[in-house]
Amino acid sequence: MIQISHLTLRHGPEPLLEAASATIYPGHKVGLIGANGSGKSSLFSLLLGKLSADTGEVAIPAEWTVASMAQEISNLDRPAVEYVIDGDERLRAAEREVVAAEANGHGERIGQAHARMDDAGGYTARARAAGLLDGLGFKADEHERSIGEFSGGWRIRLSLARALMCPSDLLLLDEPTNHLDLETVLWLEDWLKRYPGTLILISHDRDFLDNVVERVLHIEHRQLHAYSGGYSDFERQRAEHLVRQQARFERQQREVAHMQQFIDRFRAKASKAKAAQSRIKALERMERLAPAHADSPFDFRFPEPPRASNPLLALDRVSLGYAETVVLDQLRLDLSPGDRIGLLGLNGAGKSTLVKALAGELEPLAGRVDRSRGLNVGYFAQHQVEQLDHQASPLLHLQRLAPDTAEQRLRDFLGGFDFRGGMATDPVAPLSGGEKARLVLAMLVWRAPNLLLLDEPTNHLDLEMRHALTLALQGFDGAVITVSHDRHLLANTVDEYWLVADGTVTPFKGDLDDYRRWLAERAGSSDSGSNGKGGSSNSKAQQRRDQAERRARLKPLQNRVDRLTREIDQLSAELADLESELADPAVYDGDQVERLKELLARQAKLHQRQEALESEWMNAEQRLESALTERSA
Repeated sequence: MIQISHLTLRHGPEPLLEAASATIYPGHKVGLIGANGSGKSSLFSLLLGKLSADTGEVAIPAEWTVASMAQEISNLDRPAVEYVIDGDERLRAAEREVVAAEANGHGERIGQAHARMDDAGGYTARARAAGLLDGLGFKADEHERSIGEFSGGWRIRLSLARALMCPSDLLLLDEPTNHLDLETVLWLEDWLKRYPGTLILISHDRDFLDNVVERVLHIEHRQLHAYSGGYSDFERQRAEHLVRQQARFERQQREVAHMQQFIDRFRAKASKAKAAQSRIKALERMERLAPAHADSPFDFRFPEPPRASNPLLALDRVSLGYAETVVLDQLRLDLSPGDRIGLLGLNGAGKSTLVKALAGELEPLAGRVDRSRGLNVGYFAQHQVEQLDHQASPLLHLQRLAPDTAEQRLRDFLGGFDFRGGMATDPVAPLSGGEKARLVLAMLVWRAPNLLLLDEPTNHLDLEMRHALTLALQGFDGAVITVSHDRHLLANTVDEYWLVADGTVTPFKGDLDDYRRWLAERAGSSDSGSNGKGGSSNSKAQQRRDQAERRARLKPLQNRVDRLTREIDQLSAELADLESELADPAVYDGDQVERLKELLARQAKLHQRQEALESEWMNAEQRLESALTERSA
C-alpha cells in the first residue's frame, strides 16, 4: 500500500500540504481532486520521485512498477507504435537480451532470453500497442507515422497510450481526458475499470471520476481528506459536513433563487416546459449539494441576450468542407432562440466543422446560410485561447472590448471569474491553460450573445469552474450548441442532441446512454462489414438522399411547432403585462369598476386562448415526435 505520513510539501514559500496523512490500498482506484494550485501535480511528482518531501514521508512498495504520462516527448522521429511499446521497459530489456544472446551465439542463453521475452508478452506487444492506439482514436495507417507529425493534443494521446502499455502496479494519470473526444473518453473509462493495479487519477471530469474511482482524496486547507465512492459521493458527504457548519451558505442561496426565478417564469409555458423541467431537476440536486460549492471562487451569469428573429440561423442545402473535400453535405437545419443542442458524433465526423460554419469562420462550399439580423454569436474554441495577447492583462483584454466602461465595473466582473488583485492586471503569459480558458469565457460572457457555440469549453477547467459554467448555462436564455466530452455538462445544459455522422446532421432521439449504445452497435456493424466502412459509397449517397427527403417532409411540422411557440411566447408576455396591471391596488378603487371588469374579461379571454394554443402546440409536438421516431426507426 501507499502510506503518506505527516507530509509537508512546499512549492515556493507557502506549503501545499502540511502534516498531511493518507493511506491508499493496493488495487484501489482513487480520484485526487482539489483547487488549481492546491498541490495535486506536486504530489504526483513526489510519488514519481521527482520531488522530495520537506517533512514526513511517502512509502511505496519497492517492488512496484509505476507508470505515468510523460509531459514532454523528446524523440519526435520515433514511430508512434514504437514509442508506445517503449512504455513496457521490461519488454524492451528482454528484447535487448535476445539481441545480445543471439549476437553471442550461446544456445542456452538464447533460449533463456526468448523465454523471458515470452514472459514479458513480447510476441503480442505490437498487437497490444495497436489496440491502445486504435482505442485512443489513431487510424491504422497512422501507427507508423513519426511522433513529430502529430499535433500537441495527439502527442498527449500517445503519452497516455505509452503509460497504459506499461504493466504497472501503480498508474498515475494527470488529466488524461483533456484533448479526448467523448468516444475516446468512454473507451478509456472502460479500460481503466478493467485495470487491475492501483490507480490515482487527477481529473476535472466528474462523470469520468464517478465511473472509474471508488475513493476520493480531496486536498483542502493543506490536508488530505479521504471520502468513499466517486465524485458525486464526495460532493454529498462534503455537503453534509458543511451543512452542519452552516458557514458560507448564503451566497449559494442566491444561485438557487436565480434558478427558481427561471422555473417560476417558464414552468407553465409549453414552449419552455422541457427546459424548466431540466432546471427543476438541477435545482433539486443543487439545493442538496449547494454547501459543497459554497466556497467556490466563481460567481457569474450570462446577461439577458438581445432579441433576435426566428430562426437565428437557417442552413439551406449547405455543403461544408475544406478545399475539394466535402465533410458535411446538403444540410438543412434551423436554429431557434432558446434551442439547447448537444452535438454528438465520432472524432472527425465534422462537429467542429459545423460549429465553425455556424460561427461564420468557415464559408460553405455550396448552399446558403441565413442569419437573423439580431444575431450575436459567442464562440468558444481552443484556438481562441491560443490567440490571447500574452503581454496584455485580463483587465486590458476586457477594456479593449468595453473602452467606455468604468474600470471598477470591469474588475468586479473579472472577479466573478477569480481574476482578482494582481491576476487581473498582470500579463496573461504565465497563466495556466485553465486560467486562459476562463479569460476567454469571461470575454465571451461580457459580449452578451444570444447564440453560444461551445467547442470543448471545459478543457483545462477545474471542477469548480465547470460547476459554475453549468449553472450559468442553465440560467442562459439564448440558444446554445455544445460539443463536449464532459457528460455532466451535456446532461445538465442540453435539451436535445444532433448526430453528426455519415456526412450529414440529424436529430438524435435519445440521451447519452442511448448514444453509447449507438456507438457499440456502429462498432459491431463496422466490424462485420465486408469493407470495414459500413457500406459502399453508393449506399451512403442514397442514405443521404433519403435523409434529405425525410427532412423536407418534417419541415412543415417543425414550422408549425415554431409558429405556435412564438404565439405562446407573445401571449404569455401579454398576460404578464395584464397581470401586472391587476396587481396594482389602484385598479380596485370604486371608480375603476369598469376598468377592472374589462381587465378581468380580457384576462379570461387570454387564458382561454393560451389553453387552446398550448393544446394545439402539444398536438403539433406529438406529431413531430412521431415523425422523428418513424424516421429513426
